[in-house]
Amino acid sequence: MRFSTRGQVDPFIVMDVMEAARAAEEAGRDIVHMEVGQPSTPAPLGARQALQAALDDQSMGYTVALGLPALRRGIADLYRRWYGVDLDPARVVVTAGSSGAFVLAFSALFDAGDRVALGEPGYPSYRQILRAMSVTPVGMATRAENRYQPVPEDIPDDVQGLIVASPGNPSGTMLGREQLGALVDLAQARDLAFVSDEIYHGLHYEGRAITALELSDEAYVVNSFSKYFSMTGWRVGWMVVPQTHIRTVERLAQNLFICPPHASQIAALNALECIDEMEANRAVYAANRQLMLEGLPRAGFDRIAPPDGAFYVYADVSHLTDDSRAFAAEILHGAGVAVTPGLDFDPHRGAGTLRFSYAQSTPRIAEGLKRLQEYMAARG
Repeated sequence: MRFSTRGQVDPFIVMDVMEAARAAEEAGRDIVHMEVGQPSTPAPLGARQALQAALDDQSMGYTVALGLPALRRGIADLYRRWYGVDLDPARVVVTAGSSGAFVLAFSALFDAGDRVALGEPGYPSYRQILRAMSVTPVGMATRAENRYQPVPEDIPDDVQGLIVASPGNPSGTMLGREQLGALVDLAQARDLAFVSDEIYHGLHYEGRAITALELSDEAYVVNSFSKYFSMTGWRVGWMVVPQTHIRTVERLAQNLFICPPHASQIAALNALECIDEMEANRAVYAANRQLMLEGLPRAGFDRIAPPDGAFYVYADVSHLTDDSRAFAAEILHGAGVAVTPGLDFDPHRGAGTLRFSYAQSTPRIAEGLKRLQEYMAARG
């Protein structure tokens, strides 16, 4: 049987690390998980209780393609509360996770053969989804002095779109209002499609994140219930699109997905009312972040751009290895700590970087740091 050329995307290496960690645990080892980018906490209690009640008296059939109207109104209200943005709920598109949002966004914005700029290091699935659509991802080598975020002079001339992420994955760094505004202005001046990945909004530790919607209505903004709302496996996210794009996205959603999962939408609607629980989770991440910023340098991982948000630290380890994948496997075997090779996020420089996640409980993060310090001291 033949294969399509565009179907030959790269693997998501962190999933291979997760499998190696699972196999080690199955063999009886205790592994501290610093590789996986998901909260260790469950979905909010109120969300789970509401879904349980709904399961008793609802059939969970199809919803409308763009999502439950009540959920779209709830998300629009979140923008008012968090950012002071008055958002028409009609512009909110509920999706099957942020991944579904990217499929819809890229389908609506780009043609086969288009070129789209994105920062490296960055979330690897941007590249792979674009390639699967016969769109060419154009990596921009961001720099530590810019905290691994793109600046206007990084944007190539021959692109039709730009993807930014703030807080970023793997860096956890954020774009300030001025920095994000400069990129939005450049995109508008050059008629580039602008996609803002805001999936880690809510997870900030000093100043809050800025949404592109504070600066322009001519952007696609992607978010999700996965991170701040602790609902990774529920696969429910959202996207805000310009008014003129609603019908195009609706037609795509009808045909590609029919609708987002009904049960997950009910849980998500009620998760919006569980902010106190989510803020308690954020306080745990804040404590973990401080432990990481103190503990990683003691283990020899001192070349980092301190994260503003999300739950990651991205470290330059080029003085320790030129093969981050082998180094991550060595750390898993020797220290019992799972970490992610930078090759997932930067195909050109990632052999010299690692990502550390601090989404686990504080005692587990402290244990992981202790193991890293002891292992790296013995390694010499």
